[in-house]
Amino acid sequence: MQDPKNTLSRRSLLLALASAAAAGPALAQSGVVKFILPNATGSGVDAIVRAASPALSKALGANVVVENLSGAGGVVGLQALARSPADGSTLSVVSNNVVIFPSVLKSLPFDMPGDFTPIAIVGATPMVLVVNPAKMPANNAREFFALLKAKPASYNFGSGGNGTILHLASEMVLEAGGATARHIPYKGVGPMVTDLMGGQIDFATAALPSVQGQIKAGALRPIGLLTAQRTPAAPEIPTFAEQGLANFSVDAWFAVIGPKGLSAANVKKAHDAVVAAFNDPAVKEAMARQGNTINISTPEQAQVAFRSEMAKYAALVKKVGLEPQ
Repeated sequence: MQDPKNTLSRRSLLLALASAAAAGPALAQSGVVKFILPNATGSGVDAIVRAASPALSKALGANVVVENLSGAGGVVGLQALARSPADGSTLSVVSNNVVIFPSVLKSLPFDMPGDFTPIAIVGATPMVLVVNPAKMPANNAREFFALLKAKPASYNFGSGGNGTILHLASEMVLEAGGATARHIPYKGVGPMVTDLMGGQIDFATAALPSVQGQIKAGALRPIGLLTAQRTPAAPEIPTFAEQGLANFSVDAWFAVIGPKGLSAANVKKAHDAVVAAFNDPAVKEAMARQGNTINISTPEQAQVAFRSEMAKYAALVKKVGLEPQ
């Protein structure tokens, strides 16, 4: 005859296993956490994530794999994230492109932010407007705007894609300076920088980390930072605000997000890992070298920020006259 205690134990075990299965796999149960970056290799976000990857891997207790999916200015990568399982095995680090898209693109294959789980606004990265010295012999903002105004149909600028923060930032500089230029979108920052150095385009706005090497080598010339103050990472580069565009600044923040439906436990584990990684001494040094300012929000603050930033950028898009495409 079967022992009732053994039957009860077996039932308890089966119930426990069923409950665990229903709850879904824990973060990094597979031993791998994939970070889908909707940005090309060589972008500011790419530089940030690759610098932080070893510390993120340690904090998550898993191997971190970075996958760059940069098509359509970042929409392709975001679509892939939205379709990923909500088990914490797939996350993303994104720029504020994600809150601009709803204002500049007529249709999106996902809802922003409804199809995602904001985990943390991590910090901000400085943007700089750079020129090809051979194409635009300008050394400062005054000379830059004088060239554009003297030949209003002659100059063009690149961006990482239509409606990206780099596109909008350049449009805001032009609007503030009373100048115009033709926009040429690229499928990522890397190709844009390559063509800028090659002379196919005349100028562009980029995240400072993505063009620091080219500036130091003299291949690109910085005209001005779009930050409110100068950055210790490049103290020699003046801001546009101090060059006559009073109170001018454009933020470029970056955040960690996951697909819709992440459990509270997975959100907490991911958030804790982000805090630990960006407090790692080696990562702190890398962020300072790139000029990034780290100020990690809570998941709740990130949720609020995504919606408020969408409204802010909708107003800016309208101000500079960008038409949805």
